[in-house]
Amino acid sequence: MENQEFLIPLNGLAPGKTIFRWKADRMFFEGFGNAGILDADLVAEAVVEKAGRKTDVDCSVSGTVTVQCDRCMDDLVLPVDTGISLAVRYGQETGEDEADGRETVHVQAGEHVLDMRQVIYDYVCLSLPMQKFHEEGGCNPDALAVLRGGISLHGQEEPASPFAALGGLFAGKAEDKE
Repeated sequence: MENQEFLIPLNGLAPGKTIFRWKADRMFFEGFGNAGILDADLVAEAVVEKAGRKTDVDCSVSGTVTVQCDRCMDDLVLPVDTGISLAVRYGQETGEDEADGRETVHVQAGEHVLDMRQVIYDYVCLSLPMQKFHEEGGCNPDALAVLRGGISLHGQEEPASPFAALGGLFAGKAEDKE
């Protein structure tokens, strides 16, 4: 079942398994204000199993996201392959939920849908590495040359040490005392 709204209708869901598929692209991440993900080509597939008042959701998200390389600032395509296991519980949190190793999601009375947007967004972002950079030799060589050589402002050489400018500070104080 194709559903671009990332919603699982809880009322009227037939007992047994139901499959939902969604696509997440750049616009999906822009909706969360995430400028760090430049592009995305992800497919999320949720298998929802309903048995009485018990509803379990097993969701897999796979594809790629494009981010900026932390070293050379060029585009970097990263693979995404993550799984989400949820246990849907109705009513207030009791602290005694048995979720069989699943993350418990509480749905309040009167809510008829489970919105998966935030869950999918969170799991994708958490699946990305903290430091994002190309494999060895994959970075832009021009950017790496600048990083290795340092940046010169106005054609002047930068001092080797950030404390080199303080060297003349104490020399001037000694002359003043004489």
